[in-house]
Amino acid sequence: MADFMDLNDRMRIIQELVPGKQITLAHIIANPDKILYKKLGLDPSVDYAKSAIGIVTMSPAETAIIAADIAIKASGSEIGFVDRFSGTLIVTGTVSEVEAALRALCEYSEKTLGFTVCAITKT
Repeated sequence: MADFMDLNDRMRIIQELVPGKQITLAHIIANPDKILYKKLGLDPSVDYAKSAIGIVTMSPAETAIIAADIAIKASGSEIGFVDRFSGTLIVTGTVSEVEAALRALCEYSEKTLGFTVCAITKT
């Protein structure tokens, strides 16, 4: 990020994204409220007492496709959303399914792809 003063003495901030090989967020929401599913556009007919949402952001963004494949193969989780342009992946399933999916994709990214990977967090 660079900043400087313009002709009118106002500060301008220029932000740059320099994509690296990284997973910047890997979070599990255990037993989310029903409204969260609805607001995210996820299947609202799930058993909320046994549900979880996993959120992952990564770069380069296309890696979300690989991560989605690993997630569904590693567990019984389902893909709620994948965006190859922003690097966002949302998986749903039981808490253990979502946790297994995130662990598998983080491990693969770190050990096979050489990514820097954040810790998996949970609420």
